[in-house]
Amino acid sequence: MRNALPMTRRSALAGMAALPLIGCGAEELIGSSPTSTPAPVSPPATQFPTVAGSLDGAASRSGRRFGSAISWNGGTTGGSIQNPRYADVVKAECGLLVPENEMKWQFTRPSPDVYDFARMDAIAEFARTNGKALRGHTLLWHRPRWFPDWLNNYDYGANPAREAERLLTDHIRTVTDRYRGQIASYDVVNEAIDHDRNATIETSMSRAMGSPEAVMDLAFHTAREQLPDGELVYNDYMSWEPAHAAHCNDVLRLLEGFRKRNVPVDALGIQSHIEIYSVDPATGVGPYREREWRDFIDEVVGMGYKLLITEFDVKDKALPSAVALRDEKVADYTRRYFDVMLDYAELSDILAWGMVDQFNWLQGFAPRDDGMEVRGTPYSSTYQPKPMREALAASLLDAAS
Repeated sequence: MRNALPMTRRSALAGMAALPLIGCGAEELIGSSPTSTPAPVSPPATQFPTVAGSLDGAASRSGRRFGSAISWNGGTTGGSIQNPRYADVVKAECGLLVPENEMKWQFTRPSPDVYDFARMDAIAEFARTNGKALRGHTLLWHRPRWFPDWLNNYDYGANPAREAERLLTDHIRTVTDRYRGQIASYDVVNEAIDHDRNATIETSMSRAMGSPEAVMDLAFHTAREQLPDGELVYNDYMSWEPAHAAHCNDVLRLLEGFRKRNVPVDALGIQSHIEIYSVDPATGVGPYREREWRDFIDEVVGMGYKLLITEFDVKDKALPSAVALRDEKVADYTRRYFDVMLDYAELSDILAWGMVDQFNWLQGFAPRDDGMEVRGTPYSSTYQPKPMREALAASLLDAAS
């Protein structure tokens, strides 16, 4: 088992080769004098690696791709295509992009008969212009909380099953037709398990069609009709921490059901929002169940599923406030996780759920008790690469050796 950060000369040199070079020259104050006010100085620009030294370049050495979520926000800030500095990080490091929110029903379908693809189209054009591949997320997020209001309250009429089938198939056909030739891998269904009930989630659509399984099965069959050679993914957030044991079992039952019903699901998307909600004194990082997690993955691939890491970041809630120590522990935890996942040849695409700390969703979803910024992505809020990036690069390069 490869748990700890290896200190071999080979991996150390490989990790150094993969890192960007950061400008370290002294800042100059323009026009300074005893009586003048120094002009404002911008933060030092990040100097990015060549393609061979990027995270995507490191991933490509073992036949994989590295990418990130990106958004559209109408301004020049955020983790968006309109933010030049963020876009530069993405263009330098990633070969693959996925929309953070812009393909979800709340954004693309404001009413039953109206579609709005303006934001998603902008992301698709950014990817095309910059030579990046694009994934689709998601054709169906099967949770009432993330349905648009109109769908939660929809009147399915005298023949509810037929009307629900029409709504769902029209949506999947419209989206996949629009991005045909550009998007070949979709999270067809996202997060369909109710963990309080250890069962699939009921929605207005599942009640109309008779069961959540009927909805999911139709989604995958429709996507397969649309994309005979596409990659159809079930995406969920089960993880290797002890608290996720029941979730892993629920996902296995769901995947077994797909196979028994001959549902065309190609891969499991493992979101990989890995957690340090407590610290294991033996390791100094969060507790994790490596043997049980490998057993889970073995069962998944044993059923013939491929694997993707679709939404990687690290929740650092229980780690100390000190930034240097925290970054070291986050990198350690990252390396432990990827050294396990990259053991599997079935793993293909690897995507971070954002590249820069400031814009990562965990700032609001899993904030730290000390009020400090969560440091769960490869780059700091000043757009500088962190030890996590080095850990990712080292794992990816070692996987190719």
